[in-house]
Amino acid sequence: MKSRLVASAAISALVLLGATGCTFISPQATKIEYSASDGVNVLDSDGPIDVRNAFIVASEDGTVGNFIGAVVNPSSEKATLTITVGDLDPLTVTVPAGKTLSYGADQEPLRIEDLDAKPGSTIEIHFQSGDGAGTRTAVPVLDGTLPYYSDLVPDEAEATPTPTPTPSDTAAPAPAE
Repeated sequence: MKSRLVASAAISALVLLGATGCTFISPQATKIEYSASDGVNVLDSDGPIDVRNAFIVASEDGTVGNFIGAVVNPSSEKATLTITVGDLDPLTVTVPAGKTLSYGADQEPLRIEDLDAKPGSTIEIHFQSGDGAGTRTAVPVLDGTLPYYSDLVPDEAEATPTPTPTPSDTAAPAPAE
């Protein structure tokens, strides 16, 4: 009887070890940090500002895009974030102390002219705040296929503004002599 009890305990231990043993050598998935949405999180350890869920919604040809993302300033002072896409002119935003600006939600998206990145690709963007060197991150470029991004696609008509005549353009010609 005693041997049956010992055998039963041994079999139970083997079944328990076999069913749970793989967790001893596998990494714990809940400890792996990742961006849970379509965008990427940008943490600049040298600067006061963090960027969350950053992505670009671009026109079909990839020449114009809207920067979408939350810019978070947890510090007690206002801070400025500079966003540089390739060799284009940098975008600069100032975030009040302890505030979050959500571009594409409660703020208008930041428009990027001459983007040169088609939807489906990624583009390197440099984010810099404070006195730090900043960080370079590959940011996804999306399109308006998904219904919740369709209203974020930039209007290409805005990309080529029509010049308006200035008073010198409409001045009367000089009288003939």
